[in-house]
Amino acid sequence: MKPVKRWMDIVTILICTAHILPFYILLTTSLKKDSDLSSKWSIPHYLYLNNFKDAWMRAHLGTAFINDVMITGLTLLMLILLGMISSYPLARYRTHWNRFMYTVFIAALIVPPLTILVPLYKFYVSLGALNTYWGMVLLHVTFYIPITIFLYTGFISSIPRELDEAALMDGSTRLGVIFKLILPLLKPVTATVIIVNGVNIWNDYQFSIFFLQKTSAQTFTVALSAFFGQYTNNVGWVAAGSVIAAFPLAVLYLFMQKYFIQGLSAGAVKG
Repeated sequence: MKPVKRWMDIVTILICTAHILPFYILLTTSLKKDSDLSSKWSIPHYLYLNNFKDAWMRAHLGTAFINDVMITGLTLLMLILLGMISSYPLARYRTHWNRFMYTVFIAALIVPPLTILVPLYKFYVSLGALNTYWGMVLLHVTFYIPITIFLYTGFISSIPRELDEAALMDGSTRLGVIFKLILPLLKPVTATVIIVNGVNIWNDYQFSIFFLQKTSAQTFTVALSAFFGQYTNNVGWVAAGSVIAAFPLAVLYLFMQKYFIQGLSAGAVKG
């Protein structure tokens, strides 16, 4: 068993190294001057923070940060409410219709979002939803509600039905059971929903580049893309902006990591 354990340790170290190296290069690049032509592996012997200042000012990252917070926060709020309310009957009432609907939601996970980009863009133009918070929120809710329902349905299925029946016998309504009994038990899977969907929404580029065209409406990813062009290519600014963008997600994960794995495994296995 010792040789097997040794090889497992080596594989684990290699995987961790492969994940850490990009962040190391990102950090060293963000701390170097544009005129510094040293290797990307070398740590600069000076402290240069102007990249963060220039990226924040020139890419209007303050406005982009507010836009990202609003879009991500409102989308997650709607996903949690809609996902929880929709998943409860799917988990508790295993009828043919509910099984069919659950299958439809799961099947939607394999549909590439960009395949409907052209008709969706035309539809948004006719609605006047371009460069708006509500347009992006509805867009993200549509594409991330399937995975949310998948996780919530699996987790709710693991909660004993006897709890519901006891609450109903005590005079509680069905909505009371959902919000007063089930909701407090959903902390692990809710943390998973927030982290999994929040990272994708915060880092979204494929839709933001088309639906958020005004500078005042752009998110981090679109704002940073302005540093790459025919006459501009400042890697240091992009690296600094990427570090700033990654910081809120890192803090969010640190606060919710104890619930993340528990909710992910329960939602996947029980579903």
